[in-house]
Amino acid sequence: MPLLLCVAGVLLSHGATATAVSASPTPLVSDAQLDAASAYARARGGAVSFAVVDAPGGRPRGRNRYVDYPSASVSKAMLMVAVLRRAAARPLSGHERALLKPMIAFSDNDAAATIYAAVGPAAMSSVARLARMQRFRETGYWAGERITAADQARLFYRIDGLVPRRHRQYARDLLSGVTRSQRWGIARIAEQRGYKVFFKGGWRSGVNHQVALLEKDGRRLAIAILTNHSDARGRRTQEGIAARLLD
Repeated sequence: MPLLLCVAGVLLSHGATATAVSASPTPLVSDAQLDAASAYARARGGAVSFAVVDAPGGRPRGRNRYVDYPSASVSKAMLMVAVLRRAAARPLSGHERALLKPMIAFSDNDAAATIYAAVGPAAMSSVARLARMQRFRETGYWAGERITAADQARLFYRIDGLVPRRHRQYARDLLSGVTRSQRWGIARIAEQRGYKVFFKGGWRSGVNHQVALLEKDGRRLAIAILTNHSDARGRRTQEGIAARLLD
């Protein structure tokens, strides 16, 4: 799994001890990019939140990042993690695979409902704790969980580490294999800029969200965009924010 690495310099001289000096990497998203994305989000009207995590242990940065929304299908990524963690010591069953792929790749709601009934609300709360979410609220309905952009960015930045090693590549394959017809928003902009994209979107009347882990040149960042916009308006909002964050 690619990791965001500190830059290290080594001073060497004959007969001298090597001394390592480390420095934090430059953030992938600058303050100027955050300001541009915030100005765009504000001009779009309605409720728009976004958060970026672009360093290990980094705090989420963004706009209205602690405002909560109903999750819609974004929570399917958490359901995926819950299933894979339950199977940490064994291969996935054919039944599990038959539910996971349509749930993530095609956002199948029946598959999500079946998985939620199997893992239960406690599994969702457990994933939230492991991802260091601060304001996740379980509601008893997989599409109605209360989420924030900050918490979803935390989740996706750490999502590889939350999945058991034996299932990690499978999870990456699922999140990078979302059907072409749903690859709007962050996914479309990031792919244009050469990023490998692992993501999940969620939409229904009154909300349109997308959360993604992006990797390029050995570095990674997570972006979460949550809105109360519907359909095409929400997609344009996501793409406008992503374009400014990744400019």
